[in-house]
Amino acid sequence: MTGTITETTPQQAPQCLIVDDSAVVRKVTRGFMEALGFAVAEAANGQEALNACTQAMPELILLDWNMPVMDGLEFLGRLRSDPTFQAPGVQPLVIFITTENDHAHIARALEAGANEYIMKPFTRDILHGKLASLGLLDEAMEADHVG
Repeated sequence: MTGTITETTPQQAPQCLIVDDSAVVRKVTRGFMEALGFAVAEAANGQEALNACTQAMPELILLDWNMPVMDGLEFLGRLRSDPTFQAPGVQPLVIFITTENDHAHIARALEAGANEYIMKPFTRDILHGKLASLGLLDEAMEADHVG
């Protein structure tokens, strides 16, 4: 399903793109996000993610740092600077989810335009907390969440 948005609920679900070269991480993260009512697409690297964003810009991107072809920081730089993605209301929220956990990496990610940062390994509760802090969970999603 790389590069395609698949709706998981009959309503207009918020769209999420998971960008990680690990199929296992994508599968686990997909399960977390679908349980929260998001429609999920996947990409294995930054180039696939750019291609997916050209087709359908998600509201949220969960982004790994270290990937082949194009890493997460390069992807984010292109996403935030490419005029194609600069129309009003087009800029998605971006959360880095990565093993890069030193202050320098976190600062670089935030300076490049990331909205949040999660260190691997992470739990559903950590992800839920970041999504809530960004205003991405409505009251129904909050009520359905079981920690």
